[in-house]
Amino acid sequence: MIHDTNINMLGTYSQIYIQIVFAVKGRQNLIAKSWKDELYKYISGIISNKGQKSIIVNGMPDHIHVFVGLKPSMAIADLVRDIKNNSTNFINKNKFVNGKFSWQEGYGAFSYAHSQINQVYNYILNQEQHHHKKSFREEYVELLTKFEIDHNEKYLFDWVDL
Repeated sequence: MIHDTNINMLGTYSQIYIQIVFAVKGRQNLIAKSWKDELYKYISGIISNKGQKSIIVNGMPDHIHVFVGLKPSMAIADLVRDIKNNSTNFINKNKFVNGKFSWQEGYGAFSYAHSQINQVYNYILNQEQHHHKKSFREEYVELLTKFEIDHNEKYLFDWVDL
């Protein structure tokens, strides 16, 4: 008799859709058009190497949006830590900026239903259009409010108002 050890094992199947938003330290406009696509591909690779699904990575010179399909075994905080650490090293190693690049502490994480994937994808894809109408601060506070996340604006990011 062949004994199949998998026959009695139940699988866990899920997909949790999370939009993660984080900013350049000091909200400086350091992410340049000349290397942003390389950075986004690199971040997407970090996500894939962690066994997660990278849906889209895009942003502005001062912040990034990452949309992922997350497995429940991966903590969001661990994924964000790895994205920030590895992408910081990538930027600094390639000398994309003068001096030391780093991300600001903290991030926002917002969950979505499967039926909202296209909507969120298009929102992230069209970041430049959105930011003609509203600042990153307005966008971020709007997300926190929409998701009913208690927050105190003085503890969000180090905002640089131009």
